[in-house]
Amino acid sequence: MTYSADFRDQVVKNIKQKDMSIRQACVFYNISKTTLQRWLKDPSIKLTRNKPPSKIPDEALLKDIEQYPDDYMYERAQRFNCSKSGIEAALKRLGIYSKPQNQVRDCDG
Repeated sequence: MTYSADFRDQVVKNIKQKDMSIRQACVFYNISKTTLQRWLKDPSIKLTRNKPPSKIPDEALLKDIEQYPDDYMYERAQRFNCSKSGIEAALKRLGIYSKPQNQVRDCDG
């Protein structure tokens, strides 16, 4: 949830002018201490996160899935030189949540 810039300015101004402590302001305005400390440091609204780009290219991962459809995530992680959780996140980003299940085969010979 993002608070408006007016609300942020009002809270910061009240703390500085009324000698209100951070704890009192948090209780009065029903906000967390961490949020208020962040506003005191920089009250501007952040519109985007500073998230680094993905290490795993989407096209390369899709090609790897086509070439090795039965491999486990840790095996893909070794090929891409990343962690298993990185592969999981990339698959989730692509909308692939699990490996396709193998169909049951008749073993009567």
